[in-house]
Amino acid sequence: MAGDAAPLRNPAFAHPRAPISRKQIDALVSRAVAGFGVLFGIQTLPILLAQIGEVRPLWAALFVSLFYAGLVLALIAAFLQRHVRAAHGFVAVFYVVGIVTWPIAIVEVEAGTHSTYWLYYLLTVASAMAAIAFPSALAVAYVAVVPAMMAVVRVASGAVIAREAALDSAYAIILGGAIILIITMLRQTASGVDAAQQTALAAYALAVRQHATEVERVQVDAIVHDSVLTTLLSAARAETPEARALAASMAGKAIGHLRQAAQVVPHDGASAPVSRVSARISAAAVAAGAHFEVRTRSIGSTAIPAAAGEAVYSAAVQAMVNSVQHAGPAASVKRWILVRGLHPIGIEVEVGDTGSGFAAWEVPTERIGVRVSILERVAHAGGRAEIDSAPGEGTVVSIRWPADAR
Repeated sequence: MAGDAAPLRNPAFAHPRAPISRKQIDALVSRAVAGFGVLFGIQTLPILLAQIGEVRPLWAALFVSLFYAGLVLALIAAFLQRHVRAAHGFVAVFYVVGIVTWPIAIVEVEAGTHSTYWLYYLLTVASAMAAIAFPSALAVAYVAVVPAMMAVVRVASGAVIAREAALDSAYAIILGGAIILIITMLRQTASGVDAAQQTALAAYALAVRQHATEVERVQVDAIVHDSVLTTLLSAARAETPEARALAASMAGKAIGHLRQAAQVVPHDGASAPVSRVSARISAAAVAAGAHFEVRTRSIGSTAIPAAAGEAVYSAAVQAMVNSVQHAGPAASVKRWILVRGLHPIGIEVEVGDTGSGFAAWEVPTERIGVRVSILERVAHAGGRAEIDSAPGEGTVVSIRWPADAR
């Protein structure tokens, strides 16, 4: 039954998309790092070609081709979002291999030819790749150790003095640390948003379950009053064969209502034409056991949600039952039903009589016919029901959907 009572919602908001998430941030950062890595690699090519004669041809062919292939593979993996860490990690690790093997690969170089070797220009790229591929602690260690290794190799090769190498190394460490800090902050922020969204969704799910439970309770109360209690009261008062036959018929209908209530049918957003709701109310008036004058106005061709149509119909039927049972003898009481379509979408049903009426404040709380079967039933469907009655002045039940319709 809870599934039947689920309130209507716009499908566009059924599954709200997170404005930011850890997965989205990881994809964005990995693509940015890989893209800039390829661009920096292209910018370094002129320097590389100018210095290529200073190393052994075999080392140059193997290292340069594999390193640049790694940059391209990292870019492809980032956009496909497959094997991202492995591709970025390959570039970061292979860069260290290049630094370690560089002193062995160098051919005799004249001191002072140049102060910066081409590998140094890709140090930031390798640090950023490490930030993507490795855990934070290992990435920090990489940013601290690899620039120091580069400084030692440059000093040992005689390309620069120790002071210049130390300054370049410190600059590389600061820049690499900034990159890691930015990536870490973005990841933590995204993780916080994901956690907040999960908490909100869990709270929303709990609220939905509680609402469904309350709606189901109202429906069960309404069914019990509308069918079961009415049948039991009629059976208790049945003193003639006709009354007993009527009680038996009502018992059969009550069993049918209970069977229908046991069927859980998920809400699928179906709609009900206002004309069909009006026709069902008119048919119920004919079978109510007393004469109701039925009038319709401005029905049109609009439709309302099926759940709302069902609530309006059931509440109207209960108002008819109350009138037949409590307003007085059929011959002396005038009864009417007015069904009116509302603009642009809506419906209003008025069930009235000139019978004995009642004082609402004198109705015992255990009597749930008016409170549950009419007022709460319509309210839970997004509508509004009002009862205007006084002793000796008749009763008018006004049912309107939606609640704010005019």
